[in-house]
Amino acid sequence: MEVKQNIILAKTIAFSIEIIAYCELLESNKKFVIARQLLKSGTSIGANVHEGQNAESKNDFIHKMKIAAKEIEETKYWLILCNHSESYPSNEKLFDTINEIGLIIYKIIASSKNNK
Repeated sequence: MEVKQNIILAKTIAFSIEIIAYCELLESNKKFVIARQLLKSGTSIGANVHEGQNAESKNDFIHKMKIAAKEIEETKYWLILCNHSESYPSNEKLFDTINEIGLIIYKIIASSKNNK
């Protein structure tokens, strides 16, 4: 599978790498609890998108994308907490990127449901 030709795969990989770097920054500032939660939800988005590429059925594919959508919302929550907490470094770029990924995922879910 060519990642460069699949925009959502490429975007979720790039986002996961950015999340890893941000979580390392959080950990260097001793923000371990949020860093671990954010790392899990932020990288889970791409994992579910990747898993969906080999889905057993259209319903399975939609299910994987819905899990990715839930992980997007959880990741947004942790990013909001970081951006609004004075003692945490904020990262607006991550928030912009996750919003863009969310729009793509929600469009994939909607079009997949319509093409059932």
